[in-house]
Amino acid sequence: MTPLETEISALKAEIISMWILVQSQLNKSKEAMLKFDKDLAREVLIKEKRVNSFELKIDRDCEDIMALHQPVAVDLRFLLAALKINNNLERIGDIAAGIANYVVDSSVNYDTEALESVSLLSMFDEAINIMTDTRAAFENEDTMLARSIFKRDEVLNTINFNAPIAIAEVIKKDPTSTIEALYMLSIIRRLERVGDQCTNIAEEIIFYVDAKVLKHQQNSLKK
Repeated sequence: MTPLETEISALKAEIISMWILVQSQLNKSKEAMLKFDKDLAREVLIKEKRVNSFELKIDRDCEDIMALHQPVAVDLRFLLAALKINNNLERIGDIAAGIANYVVDSSVNYDTEALESVSLLSMFDEAINIMTDTRAAFENEDTMLARSIFKRDEVLNTINFNAPIAIAEVIKKDPTSTIEALYMLSIIRRLERVGDQCTNIAEEIIFYVDAKVLKHQQNSLKK
């Protein structure tokens, strides 16, 4: 491997490590919500600083590689994609922290039946699964898997679209749950944005990988 290839490989591993951390944050925010575990929610808030530090380091590493090696073509596209993916992951980290904040701030537990009635639990699971598959697409340079994310994001969009009516039904059934219901609506809004960030990442994977495949095809034709 050339020095540039070595550094790009290390950068990719670094992004995957950040990805695992952010996904863990999202998982923990879900668990904190379900168990009404304020200590776990506070842990998510504390670890948000690690996510921010990861983002800054990856940004610096991208800039250093560009300055030192002056990459072109596919390598440059990867670095540009890496910068955007890094930013999207940091935003998902913010979303996980925001959900944890709702748990810390809430004075009442989230009713499981209410969570299910507004499809919040299934939405949370799908958002986490989308993150997992987007990461697999990045690791394996799988554009087909990346393209599947666009369709799956529509599931989150639909739940988000129907949320106001579903939340209104929860409040109608139990007016004392109004504050809890509004927190649930806010969490649904945030989870919808997880889908948006993942579709952005999927676009960057396709942007980079398609160029790499095209380069390999052109090189084969020259032989």
